Amino acid sequence: MNDWPGGRSGDRQGRHGRGSADAQPEGARVMPHVRPGSVPPQQRQGYDDVAGHAAPYDSGYNTGQVYGIPRGGHGGRGGGPGGGHGPGTPPAPPYGPGARPAPDWGRRLKVGSITVVAVLLATTIGTYFWADGKMRREVDLAKVVERPQEGDCTTYLIVGSDSREGMTAEDKKRLHTGSADGKRTDSMMILAACGSGNTMISLPRDSDVEIPTFVGSESGKTFQGTGRRVKLNAAYAEDGPELLVRTVEHNTGLRIDHYAEIGFAGFANIVDALGGVELTIEKGFKDKKSGADFKAGKQTLDGEQALAFVRTRYAFAESDLARTKNQQKFLAALANQAATPGTVLNPFALYPTLGAGLDTLIVDKDMSLFDLAEMFFAMKSVNGGDGKSMNMPVSGSRGGNLVWDRAKVKELVRQIQNDEKVTVTGN
Repeated sequence: MNDWPGGRSGDRQGRHGRGSADAQPEGARVMPHVRPGSVPPQQRQGYDDVAGHAAPYDSGYNTGQVYGIPRGGHGGRGGGPGGGHGPGTPPAPPYGPGARPAPDWGRRLKVGSITVVAVLLATTIGTYFWADGKMRREVDLAKVVERPQEGDCTTYLIVGSDSREGMTAEDKKRLHTGSADGKRTDSMMILAACGSGNTMISLPRDSDVEIPTFVGSESGKTFQGTGRRVKLNAAYAEDGPELLVRTVEHNTGLRIDHYAEIGFAGFANIVDALGGVELTIEKGFKDKKSGADFKAGKQTLDGEQALAFVRTRYAFAESDLARTKNQQKFLAALANQAATPGTVLNPFALYPTLGAGLDTLIVDKDMSLFDLAEMFFAMKSVNGGDGKSMNMPVSGSRGGNLVWDRAKVKELVRQIQNDEKVTVTGN
C-alpha cells in the first residue's frame, strides 16, 4: 500500500539516493497541503484509520514531535536534536543548553554553620562527660565537723602532695622524689575566688597549728581535741585531707568550699602535656636534694624542672617561705598557660592536658568541672595582676614552727568572707 501522497512505490525500483539502484535521482516531490483540523486526530499520528485506510502523513511540526521530541519539550540536552531521551525527560533550563542553576551560597553557608555548631556542641558535651568521669572525687567534706559559716567568696584548699603513685623507679630517680611510702603535703595554699579580686594565700607546712576535735575519715570515731600543737603538714599525715581541712578551718575561721590535691607525677605530667611552662627566674639557684639547677632569666621549664623549682627550699635563706612564693608564682604561670584558647579550644592540647591532670588530681565529692575551671581561671587572674598572692602573715616562731599573726589572719578572713578587697599583707 502506498503511504506517501503522489503514489510512492512500495518497492525499491526507480528510487535514488541511499540504497537506490537507479542512475538518476528522482525529482522533488510536492507534499500536499493539509489544512489544520482536516485530518481526524487518530490519523494525525500516522496510523491507519478504523476502516483500514492509510492515515495522511503528519509532519509533526505543529506538535513538536519532530526527531522524537516529546510534546511540550525543549531543544538541547534532554529534548533536542541529538540529545533527546524520549518521553519523560525533564526539559532543560530555559536559559541555555546544558546550563546548571547558580549555587545557593546563602543556603550552603547556613547548612555549613549549623553543621559546625553541631559538631562543636557534640565535641564539648563528649569532652565534658569524658573529663567528668575521670575526676577522682575521693574527699568527703561532709565528714568535717564544726565548720565556720559560709562566706561570699568560693574558697579552695589546693594541696601538692609528695605521693609517688603511678611512678616507676626510673621516674623517682629522674624527678629526685625518693621512694618514701605513703604521702605527705609538700605545699598548701588557699585560693579565694571573689568578685572583689582573687587572692592566693600560701600556708607554710611548718606553720604552728592546733589539732582540734575531729571525726576519723575512715573509722568514724570522734577524737577530742587536747590543745595539741603540731606542724600543719602533720594533720594530713595523721588522718588525710578531711583532718587537714578541719585543722585549717579551725585555725583560720575560714570555711573551705572545695579541696584539690595533686601528686608529683601528675604535676610533672601536666607541665609536659602543655609543652612546658614559661617562667622568669630573677636569681639563679641550685639544690642537690630537689635537683634544681637554674640560671636567671626567662625560660621554659619542663615537668622535671618544674617539680624541682616548686620543691626547692634549702637553697634559700627564708627556706619554706621562699619556697611557697615560688610555688605561687609557678602555679599562676601554669594556670595562665593552661587556661588559654590555644589549650581550651584545641583538642590536641586539651585532651592530653586534662588526661595528665585528671588521672592524679584528687578532689572533694562536690567538686564539678565548672568549679575546677573557676579555680584555674582564678589562679590565672592572680598571674595577670588582677589578684593578689601572699604568704599567711607570720609573727614569729615556736619550737622551729612558724606562728601566724592572729590579728592579721582575723582581718584577712573577714575581708574574704565579706568579699572585700584584701589589704592585709603577708610575709
